[in-house]
Amino acid sequence: MSERPWQEARRQAERFVERLQALGRGELAVLRRSAGERLATARNALGLFYRLLPPEPQFPEETFFLVATLFPLNGHKPVDGDFGRTMAVLRQRTNREGLDSRMRILLEADYDRRRGTGELPYRLRQAVKLAASQQVGVDWVQLLLDLNWWGHPDRIVQKRWARSYFHGDAASQEPQAVAAEGGQ
Repeated sequence: MSERPWQEARRQAERFVERLQALGRGELAVLRRSAGERLATARNALGLFYRLLPPEPQFPEETFFLVATLFPLNGHKPVDGDFGRTMAVLRQRTNREGLDSRMRILLEADYDRRRGTGELPYRLRQAVKLAASQQVGVDWVQLLLDLNWWGHPDRIVQKRWARSYFHGDAASQEPQAVAAEGGQ
C-alpha cells in the first residue's frame, strides 16, 4: 500500500524545515535578504536554496522559496497550528483592532504559488516580522503545507486561518486537515 500524497508532502515539508533549522547565521542572512521575493529576483540565494530543496518537490519551488526566505525573520519557538493561530497569540499581546485589520487583508491576499506572485508574500513577510517582534513563533511546516493550498477554490486555508484567529478555537490543532482535504 502506498503512502497518501499528503503524508509524503508533510514529511517533505518537515525535512525541508529541518534543513532550514540547521543553517548557519551567514546562510540565514542570504535567505533573509530575499524575504518575500521571487526566485527570479533573488540575489545570491539560488545555490543555497537548491541545496535545501527536496529532489522531487511536492510543492512548486516558489512556495518552498517563500518559506525559506521568511524563516530567518522569526526564530522564536513555534506556535502549534496554522498561521491564524500564530496571529491569535500575537493578538493577545498587541493592538487588537489594528491586527484584526491586518488579518482581514492577509486573508484576502492573492497568491500564485507557481509564479510566486501576488500580495501574499509581502503581507506574510510583514506579519512574520510583527510576530517576531513580540516573540511569537511560526509553525513553518504547517505554513508550507497551507501555502500549497492557498488558491483552493473553497478557500480552505483562509477559512481555517480565520477560524483560528477570530474564534481562537482548536481547529488549528489538526494541522494535517488541509493536506488531507486537498489529497482527496
